[in-house]
Amino acid sequence: MIDPTAVIGNEAHIGAYAVIGPNVRVGDHATILSHVVLYAGVSVGDHFFAHAHAVVREGCVLGDHVTLENGAIVGSDGFGFAKDAEGSWHKIPQSGPVRVGNHVDIQANACIDRATVGATEIADGAKIDNLVQIGHGSKVGKNTLVCAQAGLAGSSVIGANAILAGQAGVAGHCTLGDGVILTAQAGVSHDVPAGKMFSGSPAFDNRSWLRAVAVFQRLPELMRRLNRLEKSAVDEGSLRLQGHASGEEGSH
Repeated sequence: MIDPTAVIGNEAHIGAYAVIGPNVRVGDHATILSHVVLYAGVSVGDHFFAHAHAVVREGCVLGDHVTLENGAIVGSDGFGFAKDAEGSWHKIPQSGPVRVGNHVDIQANACIDRATVGATEIADGAKIDNLVQIGHGSKVGKNTLVCAQAGLAGSSVIGANAILAGQAGVAGHCTLGDGVILTAQAGVSHDVPAGKMFSGSPAFDNRSWLRAVAVFQRLPELMRRLNRLEKSAVDEGSLRLQGHASGEEGSH
């Protein structure tokens, strides 16, 4: 279904059962496959390619050469709730759009949440892998990679040319500078300066983490050595006490 108010560019292909909502703008040479849904007010640029079951929610703006793989969701509601005095949660409206730059790839089943206020932003050249979660109001810098199952809590800011490896996590309102690398399963709960490589959870400098992991693997051996040393010290102390006691008896 194509709403009559939608504007479709030249040489665009729209597959069966796709839904193009009111006031949508689709650029030239776009390919929109079956069951794709573009909500009202969406704008996508030239050479947009959306695989089956991708969804772009209301008011979101995508640049040129953007690819959405199967099941990618751009502009889903941010996870915003407020608790009342009785302990019940109430949904906070998520009114801000997602803005995606040019040459961005968003892989299968990735979710990029719309903002509570302002916008969630994905800069030019960013690559978002399968099953990634980008929280509401977050910003992902130019040419940054966010790998499979990584997650950004709300209002995270990731600089340009950063790499977040698989299952890395960033707590809300944290800023990672340009060129930061988070290795797999790193968990960050504080700002990270530009150019740093962090590992572990909670994450810290990668070189220190490598040394710590090497020590961690030796902990059973070190514990056995410590136990032996403590036992030896206790035995030595007992012998000294016995010798001292024997000396006192001899003096009498």
